[in-house]
Amino acid sequence: MFGIETTRITPTKGHSARNRAGFLQSRSSTPQYLRVLEHRPSSHDDLVDHLVRSTALQRGEAVRVVLDVLAYFDETTEEFVRRRHRELQSGGAVNAEIFERIAAELPHRAVAPPELSLRQLRRMVYG
Repeated sequence: MFGIETTRITPTKGHSARNRAGFLQSRSSTPQYLRVLEHRPSSHDDLVDHLVRSTALQRGEAVRVVLDVLAYFDETTEEFVRRRHRELQSGGAVNAEIFERIAAELPHRAVAPPELSLRQLRRMVYG
């Protein structure tokens, strides 16, 4: 539809948990913002118009900002946990502090999920 191609990696026996987490992260072939666009094609024109009037953004840039924000808040709990784990890990944090931090961040999401144990968070990342 948008000319985006992805490669699907099938995990095999013997792959590390880190590789399996990468597989889980890449299970969807459509970027999050395109999935949001498909569900909400033009329902936020008033917000886009407001951004164009009140900022220096061009219309196309304003549409992208709205789509990015909608995609951010459209994340499932599992997608959020996996994304934050990748971000914090790439910043040098270790798993013990990563899962504590994610557990502390979850209640502050727009729609807070039920309280999850550190074990449940690890299972979301590593399966």
